[in-house]
Amino acid sequence: MSISENIRQIRQTLPTAVRLICVSKYHTAEDIMEAYEAGERDFAESRAQELEVKATTLPQDIHWHFIGHLQRNKAKTVCRYADMIQSVDSLRLMETINAVTDKPVDILLEVHVAKETSKTGFSPDELVELLSSTDVSRFDKIRIRGLMAMATRTDDEQEIRQEFRTARQLFDLLKSRFFTSDAGFDTLSMGMSDDYSVAVEEGSTMVRIGSRIFSE
Repeated sequence: MSISENIRQIRQTLPTAVRLICVSKYHTAEDIMEAYEAGERDFAESRAQELEVKATTLPQDIHWHFIGHLQRNKAKTVCRYADMIQSVDSLRLMETINAVTDKPVDILLEVHVAKETSKTGFSPDELVELLSSTDVSRFDKIRIRGLMAMATRTDDEQEIRQEFRTARQLFDLLKSRFFTSDAGFDTLSMGMSDDYSVAVEEGSTMVRIGSRIFSE
């Protein structure tokens, strides 16, 4: 099927309140433009150089999301083009982003709920400790919009569901303890091509879908 038909089918399965991010990493400008012409405006990249090339050559009303592991020496480049950085996994990275960006940037704090040790992110306890001990108001160039999580790659749906549920419970806890007056803390990004339907059932407000749109 075509990219536009894939998008149409995915859209039929998503509640209107859930934001679709088209994961365009490794895909061509032509592929992105087909999705763009189908009405999509949110795209995600995982490498700074690839983001820079696409952001400077594709339509300027695209909202770019960065979802890869971000090295601090690439932060300035990513901040120049990304509207949201979804993979913020350390206090040092938060400090770097705030120091190097020339414009306000939305971020998500990446929480590690999967069993795979290869995945990055804060543990739930680390996030609670971070927000308990850090005055985040000193970050004047970044806005913490919520959390990003990835589930274990497994066929065990109950395992996936429990990991997403853990992320949602943490999101609710952090919002009630640290962001009670911040209506902008509203994003829970979880769910990809193979597990987004479970993520939505467990409270995801944003899904990141690549292969179901663009193929492998």
